[in-house]
Amino acid sequence: MDTKTRARLRGEAQALDATLQVGKSGITETLVKELKAQLEGRGLVKVRLLQSSTHDEGKDPVAERLAEESGAELVEVRGNTAVYWKRKR
Repeated sequence: MDTKTRARLRGEAQALDATLQVGKSGITETLVKELKAQLEGRGLVKVRLLQSSTHDEGKDPVAERLAEESGAELVEVRGNTAVYWKRKR
């Protein structure tokens, strides 16, 4: 993803509310399925990373693993929130 695209997506993400949460059970199959479904419909999804999900490995590795498992691109991690994007077909 180039810098211009990333900047545009970060701007669009400011108006979004987080629609998913990664809780203490971490990244589950259900969470990945729901993220994939939302990405197909919206293209851009904001996910809240609860502190209980990131205390072992940190928020960046958790966010990157979720992107990898869902087939999405990680736009940014800011605070406890991650933004994911998948190009619509």
